[in-house]
Amino acid sequence: MEIEKTGGLGEFLRARRARVTPEQAGLPATIGRRRTTGLRREEVALLAGVSIEYYRRLEQGKQHRPGAAVLDAVARVLRLDEDERRHLFALARAPRSTPSQAGTAPSRLLRQDVLRLLDIVDPCPAYVLSRANDLLAANPRGLRLLPGIEEWPNRHRNTARYTFLHPAARGLYGNWEDVAAATVAHLRASAGRYPDAPDVAGVIGELVVKSEEFAALWQRYEVRHRTNGRKHFTHPATGTMTLSYEAYEIARTDGHRLIVYQAEPGSPDHDAMLLLGHVEAARPR
Repeated sequence: MEIEKTGGLGEFLRARRARVTPEQAGLPATIGRRRTTGLRREEVALLAGVSIEYYRRLEQGKQHRPGAAVLDAVARVLRLDEDERRHLFALARAPRSTPSQAGTAPSRLLRQDVLRLLDIVDPCPAYVLSRANDLLAANPRGLRLLPGIEEWPNRHRNTARYTFLHPAARGLYGNWEDVAAATVAHLRASAGRYPDAPDVAGVIGELVVKSEEFAALWQRYEVRHRTNGRKHFTHPATGTMTLSYEAYEIARTDGHRLIVYQAEPGSPDHDAMLLLGHVEAARPR
């Protein structure tokens, strides 16, 4: 399956206007069958107060650095939420990288202060992810929270890859569908923020090819910046537990994030979380 360049502005606009009905946009109902799913280009242009030619050029990527007022108007017409609106602005304003920048791999090195944080938050499971969801570091409970991932080579450990390709993931997440959709939506947001990042494009391309479920979710063009939430685990060693998590972006990095899980002290979920400290990790193959 061939995919378009990740994070394209035109791709995003076409996907979003296809999901807005004329009725939702406040247009009068039309008689007969419409050939276009959702809004037509001219309808978006009319409602946003711009010329049809201007909006056409916007979708074609030929209208460089449109004004904030235009983007706000388009976001309103397309009924974008706050995450999607930020994504629209990021796509419209993204500078073009030079060939040397586009091919540069991001650093995987972490400052000692960041690594120390993983120990400080113990007994809470925690790990550090790259902008492409590569698992860069973890405390013991953080690593054991994802059974089987330690069997993969360090460079292969990636939470998006784990969610869709590791045989343990579907049984681990009680809300796998929600986790899967959120994972894809986050990668969409990352692709918009880093449009020429080879690591982001690489994991997306791999998963589109290897996972039909990922490919289907990718085509939905959902965009979310994952900052917090809840995951339901059925862990083979500790049983069922529901943990909340927070994601903290790490300063002076290429999009690295510290993910920390927790549960209410004294609760069954907290007791199960503590048991992760007694799980024996499998030996790498």
